[in-house]
Amino acid sequence: MAWELDNDRPIYTQLVERLKLEIVSGFYPPGARLPSVRELAAAASVNPNTMQKAFAELERTGLIITQRTSGRIVTEDTNMISQTRRELAEEQIVLFLTRMQSLGYRKTEIIHMLSEQEGKEKQDE
Repeated sequence: MAWELDNDRPIYTQLVERLKLEIVSGFYPPGARLPSVRELAAAASVNPNTMQKAFAELERTGLIITQRTSGRIVTEDTNMISQTRRELAEEQIVLFLTRMQSLGYRKTEIIHMLSEQEGKEKQDE
């Protein structure tokens, strides 16, 4: 099944985001070997050169490492993975707050709504 990619943003950027998410969520744990460029390109239904560009970006950031004999592996630096996870979460928070403020909500109202929602979820457990 192909990955869901949109035409509004560069494909390689979306691939980087997806792979980062899979790394920080533990789908690819620290030290895990990643599938080859061709395998992932086929899974995502993208050109292998585009996937290679995404891998190069992840390697530049240090999240993945290329080893001649083992291919590409996820870094074992759990602090780096945790920091990346935190950065992704902060990006989502900023996006959420921006969207809520564009709907006319103030931060205090947003916090109140989140607290209410949390209470509802606890009741459903």
